[in-house]
Amino acid sequence: MGCDRNCGLIAGAVIGALMAVFGGILMPVGDMLIEKTVKKEAVLEEGTIAFKSWVKTGHRSLQTGWIFDVQDPEEVAVNSSKIKVKQRGPYTYRVRYLAKENITQDSETHTVSFLQPNGAIFEPSLSVGTENDTFTVLNLAVAAVPHLYPSAFVQIIVNIFIKKSNSSMFQKRTLKELLWGYKDPFLSLIPYPVPTTVGVFYPYHNTADGVYKVFNGKDDISKVAIIDTYKDGASFPPFIEKTRVLQFFSSDICRSFYAVFGAEINLKGIPVYRFILPSLAFASPLQNPDNHCFCTEKIISKTCTLYGVLDIGKCKGGKPVYISLPHFLHASPEIAEPVEGLSPNEEEHSTYLDVEPVKKLIYIVIIIFNVYYRALKGLKQNYMVPVLWLNETGTIGDEKAEMFRNQVTGKIELLGLVEMILISVGAVMFTAFMISYCACRLKSVK
Repeated sequence: MGCDRNCGLIAGAVIGALMAVFGGILMPVGDMLIEKTVKKEAVLEEGTIAFKSWVKTGHRSLQTGWIFDVQDPEEVAVNSSKIKVKQRGPYTYRVRYLAKENITQDSETHTVSFLQPNGAIFEPSLSVGTENDTFTVLNLAVAAVPHLYPSAFVQIIVNIFIKKSNSSMFQKRTLKELLWGYKDPFLSLIPYPVPTTVGVFYPYHNTADGVYKVFNGKDDISKVAIIDTYKDGASFPPFIEKTRVLQFFSSDICRSFYAVFGAEINLKGIPVYRFILPSLAFASPLQNPDNHCFCTEKIISKTCTLYGVLDIGKCKGGKPVYISLPHFLHASPEIAEPVEGLSPNEEEHSTYLDVEPVKKLIYIVIIIFNVYYRALKGLKQNYMVPVLWLNETGTIGDEKAEMFRNQVTGKIELLGLVEMILISVGAVMFTAFMISYCACRLKSVK
């Protein structure tokens, strides 16, 4: 009977040891199974979870804007005084809600090309007013034309039409006009075939972004959604590490940006990495040689030594458009000096991307204004006039978050729990049975 008991104790210890060993073996095997499943479902092809969410995003994308309303337009135009601005907003639109079009897979290059239709729906409940709210803003046409047509003779002719249309440095426009376009009275008088509709984002509605071509990840999952010829930063490969530098392309400004790891956060029960846009992205070409293409003007940029703003005029058909972080965050002090009413704030005005699956992109549209016209001869200095800044967020919905937790994070957590239970119970059983066995041996010896 003592032998049977000892055998039972030994068998129990062996079972416990086997459970612990199995739990240990299950950890790498489970990780391999999870990685295999993720790699399969992350490929951008028909039938995968990633493809379904990629064609038409399951998150709600919102573009929120704040307008810089000029308070002293006459004083600036006549006396070249500081521009006093008052930030008004938020005004929110739902964007990126349309499904991708013209999706074409290329099995040879393992890429997928597509168009992203543009559309914007005003969200009154998330806005402080309506699209008919009026603002005093820079006259986009008057600011742009001298850059487009620098000839002295052309400017003499243009002066006539500016005066005849009663146009000035500033104008009153509704939110809808400013963003999506209006027929400009000054341009409408020019007896030449020039575009007469002006707007910060004109044209936008009924247009498409692209053509994009990104890798589908079929041959290499680390390349999924990575740009081949065009990329919008809406997707990134799985298994992103903290040391990775995320590259993405913004078609709005015709340039790529990069983001570096900032922090770990929890989003609706989903652990994500937050990558931030470093200030070096807006540095001068002297500080960051990658920005040398974004300094084409030498006078106002002080031979490209000013930092914090990038010239994207070539992206906007030669118009004098610059971008910066909101309120000239991280910009040279002399850029903001002629403007009153700005309050740059690192927490509110920085740009970041949450991976996976939320992104946030903030930028500001800046118009630079040079004095060319007799109608504006009172100006004694050049200005970088802030027009608006935008905050685009794509937040995962509760339904999608629940699906992600169930199909990905939930299974990973469950597998980890099973592994720990097996190892813990096995270790306890092994220890308990071995202690009992040793006790029985001592008893039998006595």
